[in-house]
Order: sequence, then structure tokens, then C-alpha cells
Amino acid sequence: MTLNGLAVGCIYGLVALGFVLIYKATELVNFAQGDLLMLGAFVAFMAVTWWGLDYWTSFVIAILTVALFGALLDATLLRRVIGQPQFAVVMLTIGLGAIFRTFASVTWGSEIYTLPTPFDGVWKIAGVTISHQYVSIVVGTLILCGVLYGFFNYTRIGVAMQATSQNQLAAYYMGIPVKLIFSLIWAISAATAAVAGILLAPVTLIDINMGLAVALKAFAAAVLGGFGSIPGALVGGIVIGLIELYAGATLPEGFKDTAPYIVLLLMLAVRPQGLFGSLGRKKV
Repeated sequence: MTLNGLAVGCIYGLVALGFVLIYKATELVNFAQGDLLMLGAFVAFMAVTWWGLDYWTSFVIAILTVALFGALLDATLLRRVIGQPQFAVVMLTIGLGAIFRTFASVTWGSEIYTLPTPFDGVWKIAGVTISHQYVSIVVGTLILCGVLYGFFNYTRIGVAMQATSQNQLAAYYMGIPVKLIFSLIWAISAATAAVAGILLAPVTLIDINMGLAVALKAFAAAVLGGFGSIPGALVGGIVIGLIELYAGATLPEGFKDTAPYIVLLLMLAVRPQGLFGSLGRKKV
């Protein structure tokens, strides 16, 4: 049972990671992140069932497609709202999410689909049944986090992204192409959401609203871990997933979905900066 909560928590963590990456770089909160997850799952489904491609080829196609879409979204639209009031940005990304769901409904219909995967089996160890699907989610999350860690710390582009997120003006004066870096960050964030969607699809099935609930829990995970902390996003996601699982198993019906938010409110009261965040102070 713990593995199930850990797997779902990893999905929350991946989506929360997308929130954090964009916020650190641009101070924008992308409330369409869950809908990018949905688009990634649908593109993989289309590649497997409509085009007859194998799972891994479809996996790569979906990631690249959604990453390119995220970069184009930044270059054509979202870059223009940087510096605008946060309320306008929030409403824009919520509206984009609604547009994405409408597009998915028109393109793929409102039915619920299943994504065929090579992880259909189970292991039975000491009387405990372990699903390959949940193991694949955990392992996939660990691999992706390792790749992102290496990318951000040991590549020139990754270091440039970190510099841009810390001080955009200084990065610009040092010759870093800040606008291109923004597009790359949006691409990475969108690709991370697509990976989460593809890994989650065999567990929850695919429909146009699959990203909504995940995005809400992922946003809570990002706040719990410390909005702006990359390790905090993953840890917050796992915490939310485990709380949700054990609340559903031990508490009265109805507490499964509310328990993570109750814990979040308690955390904000005790430590408003989150588990790994730092409390910012402004001079006036």
C-alpha cells in the first residue's frame, strides 16, 4: 500500500517540479501545468493506438511534442505577461488550461482511454503484491530527477538557467540569452508534466480532466516543500501522496482528499516558507 502512495506522490512531485521551475525563473505560476500532463498522456496514447508505434517511441514523441509546445507557448504568449499583476497571470494560465481541455475534447473526444504499457505484471514477494506500474512510476521519477540534477549542475545551459532564475538582469549583462533560457525552462517544465502524464495514465486512465486534481495536489506539494525549492517539490509530492493514501485507509470517508490540505494549512501556520524554502524579506 505504501508503494501506491509513494508512486502517486512521485506524480505530484513531478508536476510540482514544473511549478517550481517556472516560478524560480519567471515568477509566474502556471496553473495549466496539469493540463500539459493531460496533453502528454493523450499524445502518447495517440502514438501507440492510432499510429501503431511502440511504447518507448511514443514516450519520446510525447515528451518532445509537449516540450516544444511549452517553448512555443512561452515565446508567443507567456513572455509578454512577465511583470504584469499576478492576478492577470493566474487568470491567463487558468484560461489556457480550459482551452487545452477543449482542444483535447474536440481532438480525442470525451471518452476514457487506456494506454497500453509494458508494465502490466506484478511481483509477489513474501505474500505482498507489487505492481510493475507503480514501480515504473517511482523508478521513472528517480531517473528524471537524477537527469535534471545533472543537467542543472553540470552543464553550461543548466548553470545559465540557475543564474537566470537568481538574477535576470545580471544574467543578461553576462551575455546569457535570457529569453531563450525562459523558453527552455518552459520546455523542461512541460516535458516533466508529460512524463508524469504518461507514467500516470495506466493507473488512472486518460481523460480530459485527469490533470485537474493532480495539479491542485501538486500545487499543495510545491507550497508544502517550499515554493521555489526543487528538492522540496519532490519531497512535498511524496508527503502529500502518503498522507492522501493513509487518510483514505484510516480516516472516515471524505477525508482522503481534504487531509493533505489540512496538513498544508498546519504547515503554513507553523512554517510558512515550507519544508525546504527560505523566508524572504523585503526592504522598504
